[in-house]
Amino acid sequence: MTVAVRYCICPLDPQAHLFEVSLTIRQPAVAGQVLRLPAWIPGSYMIREFARHIVAIRAESGKKAVALQKLDKHSWQAAPVKGVLTVHYTVYAFDLSVRGAYLDQQRGFYNGTSVFLQADGFEHAPCEVDILPPADKALAKWQVATSLPALDVKKSGFGRYRAANYDELIDHPVELGEFERITFKACGVPHEFIVSGHCQADLKRLAADSKRICEWQIRFFGEPAPFERYVFMLFVGGDIYGGLEHRASTALVASRDDLPAPGLAAGEIGDGYLKLLGLISHEYFHSWNVKRMKPAAFTPYDLNREGHTTLLWAFEGITSYYDDLTLLRCGLIDDKRYLGLLARTISGVARGNGRSRQTLADSSFDAWTKYYRQDENSPNSIVSYYTKGALAALALDLHIRRESGGAKSLDTVMRALWRKWLADGQGLAEDEWERVAEEVTGLKLGQFFDMAIRSTADLPLAELLATQGVQMQMVAADSASDSGSVVDEFRAAPLRPTLGVKTAGDALGVKLVSVLDSGAAQAAGLAGGDVVIAVNGVKVADLDKALGRCRIGDTVKIHAFRRDELNSYKVTLAAMAADTCRLRLQDGGAGWPMH
Repeated sequence: MTVAVRYCICPLDPQAHLFEVSLTIRQPAVAGQVLRLPAWIPGSYMIREFARHIVAIRAESGKKAVALQKLDKHSWQAAPVKGVLTVHYTVYAFDLSVRGAYLDQQRGFYNGTSVFLQADGFEHAPCEVDILPPADKALAKWQVATSLPALDVKKSGFGRYRAANYDELIDHPVELGEFERITFKACGVPHEFIVSGHCQADLKRLAADSKRICEWQIRFFGEPAPFERYVFMLFVGGDIYGGLEHRASTALVASRDDLPAPGLAAGEIGDGYLKLLGLISHEYFHSWNVKRMKPAAFTPYDLNREGHTTLLWAFEGITSYYDDLTLLRCGLIDDKRYLGLLARTISGVARGNGRSRQTLADSSFDAWTKYYRQDENSPNSIVSYYTKGALAALALDLHIRRESGGAKSLDTVMRALWRKWLADGQGLAEDEWERVAEEVTGLKLGQFFDMAIRSTADLPLAELLATQGVQMQMVAADSASDSGSVVDEFRAAPLRPTLGVKTAGDALGVKLVSVLDSGAAQAAGLAGGDVVIAVNGVKVADLDKALGRCRIGDTVKIHAFRRDELNSYKVTLAAMAADTCRLRLQDGGAGWPMH
């Protein structure tokens, strides 16, 4: 059967980072076919204007040129034609993130939102795409990895693929190059793990640990899995980290040092590898929570404009809660390791003054303009629907367990939401998530949601954790590297002086990334972006060390550059806030039921 819409994509010039794409429409719109490239990609809530990377575009019909009129920054309209319309265009691809497209002599990668124009009126029509190999013989060993359904492909993966509609086409990213591939089955479903980038790693260990994560999550929601096969696509490099979920795959980037080293002892998981496993768990959980179950505002996605919802806390925050909890429940980590991760999350939220200014509902709604466009004042003005959302999920879980006498939990709610989606396939209205939670638990949860989601009140975590055998203490940090921890015994924390800033290294000294509200630095006039070069006349490279001999209430003289101007400030040091979490298992954890 001949499809109405066909694409062809080729790595045209890896050195120049250019893909060549063509789109052929058998029966274009009589009045002139409109074509548009998405302005954003699902899962990353910011207008990204992918069309800016189209560097050349032309159209033809019957070997005759067809005029294209630009309608707006991401749309074109072809002049009316009587026959087949073909549009040829070139896409610049040098975005190393998981959101766009990338091409060089080492690898290629793309999301469909970056390279495939949508033909208006054909959104629901089946389409095919030919993925061609690079012409350069030096790249003859390149392969293709994707979860897109194959129609006629070679062993290398190059060839023809098919999608039921445009939405499916753009929800299967593609990895190109020479990469490592390892396979496993989770609950009978074939999984592939693709690793590209230079590394030395135990990929069998990575696959075995990933299988445990996948099987626990599939069984959590109930077999069968909502896909016939699944592909993890991981690129490893230097200091990079991130992931983006898709319906049957995920794109990941991470530090090569986070991969499990060859010879790693059974059960040994370093902090870097634990971070990677948490990322894998997070994106895989999204296969249910946001790729299928999703807000009504995303049903269907309108990729031409922002889609606002107050529910991102439920889809990103709850997923962030279950990503680490999965590692505990599938046996990859123990109670103490899990609580150590939780202590870090609690500390991270406590250290942002924005939690007292923005609710989780507002954080969700304003993601487009605030969370994804952070600046030096963001710690003072916003709260993350990922991290505070995860804590709200924990609080809700513990609240339901307490009020139901252990008979119900957040698990009950998530499984009910999944059953609902299986039954109707509909997105959730803005108040529907809460209604379902009340219905399946039999509890009145309105007061809890008003506090946790629609107010800036701190969550009652200490009280709720205590009901499950975990004590919580908030203290001043021991050092700059102290991000929270699990302890055997609580102890009094020493009071240390602070400027009230977030910092980063700089060639000249120490850069103030953010200056926190009501802190000593702000009171003295320092600002985000300033570069501190000296404290009390001595060059500074480590701010904590420079203040190490000072006491609370001392006044220090700071020299700092603001842009190209050197200024001096007298700063009276304040005491560090009690914003670092310590957690302690009572009775060796006998009362901790979360696994």
